[in-house]
Amino acid sequence: MPEEDFVELKFRLYDGSDIGPFRYSPASTVAVLKERIVAEWPKDKKIAPKAANDVKLISAGKILENSKTVAQCKMPFGELPNGVITMHAVVQTSLAKVKAEKKIDEIPKKNICFCSIL
Repeated sequence: MPEEDFVELKFRLYDGSDIGPFRYSPASTVAVLKERIVAEWPKDKKIAPKAANDVKLISAGKILENSKTVAQCKMPFGELPNGVITMHAVVQTSLAKVKAEKKIDEIPKKNICFCSIL
């Protein structure tokens, strides 16, 4: 594959720092990008993904599906010569894991009633 066919991507994290840029084949899937993000995630960050499924990639305001390729996700402005496309990487663990960790269901609920007579 010719060198000019590769797409250069970087990933913006929640605190404004970046991972990359890296060069990818247009045939690479979003799932491959997510695996690379997990592998390259800075160790000093408080919030970190444990698996590729914990990462959501956002490009041009849309959450990218794992089965899509880089070529399918590339926007027209990505056609700039020597341009680097920035995608946002968001860590979002599944709701089931969060509930289990916080034990939301075990917190007792208090019934409070307030009345005001004017």
